[in-house]
Amino acid sequence: MTLSVRNVAVAAALSAALCTALAGCGGGSGTSGSGAGAGAGGQARTGTPGASAPPVFPVSPHAAGSSPAASPPPAKAPTLAPGPNGLTPVFERAKQQTDKTVALTFDADMTSDQGQRAADGEHFDNPQLIATLRGLKVPSTIFMTGRWAEEYPDQAKSIGTDPNFEIANHSYSHHAFTSPCYGLPALDAAAARADVDRAFAAFRTAGAVNTVPYFRFPGGCYDDQALRAVSTAKVTAVQWDVVSGDAFAKDPDAVAEQVLTGVKPGSVVVMHCTRSAAPVTEEAIRKIVPELRKRGYRFVKVSELIGK
Repeated sequence: MTLSVRNVAVAAALSAALCTALAGCGGGSGTSGSGAGAGAGGQARTGTPGASAPPVFPVSPHAAGSSPAASPPPAKAPTLAPGPNGLTPVFERAKQQTDKTVALTFDADMTSDQGQRAADGEHFDNPQLIATLRGLKVPSTIFMTGRWAEEYPDQAKSIGTDPNFEIANHSYSHHAFTSPCYGLPALDAAAARADVDRAFAAFRTAGAVNTVPYFRFPGGCYDDQALRAVSTAKVTAVQWDVVSGDAFAKDPDAVAEQVLTGVKPGSVVVMHCTRSAAPVTEEAIRKIVPELRKRGYRFVKVSELIGK
């Protein structure tokens, strides 16, 4: 990429053409660098999908879109102090790196111009993945676009009223906040700031209450100008240090292995909650979760990592 990049070690392995096909789906290098992220979340690894059928987990009351009867209001989520010159702070991994905690994050991606594709039957959601996370009791952070919440309001409410999850902002339009960014249309500073607000408004309209003041740049692409543009939103930008490689992957074992190899205490893992673009994520999760627990890891939301 031609932008100033803080760390592009993994991004170098990405295919720009693949990321463009995913419409800049959030993912990528997992490091805080302009253009360091891409929809592929790393080069997709292909293989033969596993033949095992997904388990059927009990469905919580939230899965039907209803709010829990006695769910307490969410506590105020911790944020980082502003960076130099008041820039939006960026979080990648917990400072406390001896505690064996890990945060699984899932980008619920949908760009503002993909409505017709959804109408034609493309699935940008993944309810089985959410059911599996519930069944396995894995606290998770869902980075959701406002357009996704508009397309799937019942699911947005279901996720956003379940204390197992927290919803973070992945923009409304999934357009780029800096350019170039894998072919995504770029927003100017004023439009970028408004895009963040519009996403939070979409979550409120859907009835999601477990929202946190965290933001993930579409494509993982940002620079100082982008950090300045969203600074008045008072959010913490959340990147990652582990790339799952789940976008367009065909082999859940390869995805699981990539995550298991990369996780360290305090890690943030980027995955996707989009059936059409990341079809084996749910199956990979069924391999990742028990193995990490066997290794002594505890799953937490991003808010718990930031709060350490």
